Amino acid sequence: MLMAKVYPQQSPSSSSSTASPSPSPYVTSSIETFTIWMKSLVLHGNGCTVYNSSGQIVYRIDNYDEKCRDEVDLMDLRGNVLFTIRRKKLRLFGCWEGYRCNASSRSKKEKPWFQVSKLGSILKGNSSYKVKVECDQAQPRCYRIERLITGKSEYRILMDDSGDLLAEVKQKQSTSGVSLGNDVLTLVVQPHVDHSLIMGIVTVYGLISNKM
Repeated sequence: MLMAKVYPQQSPSSSSSTASPSPSPYVTSSIETFTIWMKSLVLHGNGCTVYNSSGQIVYRIDNYDEKCRDEVDLMDLRGNVLFTIRRKKLRLFGCWEGYRCNASSRSKKEKPWFQVSKLGSILKGNSSYKVKVECDQAQPRCYRIERLITGKSEYRILMDDSGDLLAEVKQKQSTSGVSLGNDVLTLVVQPHVDHSLIMGIVTVYGLISNKM
């Protein structure tokens, strides 16, 4: 069965029952590994389904019959919206904004929680993107997305100032080293990093790359 091949088996690097409890279900003290399957749970729909290392669905995006929409919702398994992601069209390339879905983010100002924009000129072959997080703060945190040389579907999310690795996306392989296809990816998130935010950034990159 294809779905049985898609999500990963439990690995030593994944969260264990001995890990300290976190105040957020999206932040843990150990490395977290997810599998991103570029298929929607909706029949014939676009989007993606994300599994944790135990094979449980933790995130989902359903674009139904439309691909590369200007607005999508990142949801949990039950359909609760975690982030609404919108494309903001500017004169040149525009940007993408992610709105955290809670009471505070639905205020009259409705400022985005994070923003993704192109770094440098696309005409020069630049494949990096800048991510601003906590945009309502005087000094927002800055990340960047860097595509790996091996392919468009493989990239890293780094701290902009230090270059520290936050997360990495690669094509998923079976235990025997066989690729499961271009639509099956492995997402590895470092400890103490909000993986719901990382998944929001991954969603934007998937939209930019016409993958969902």
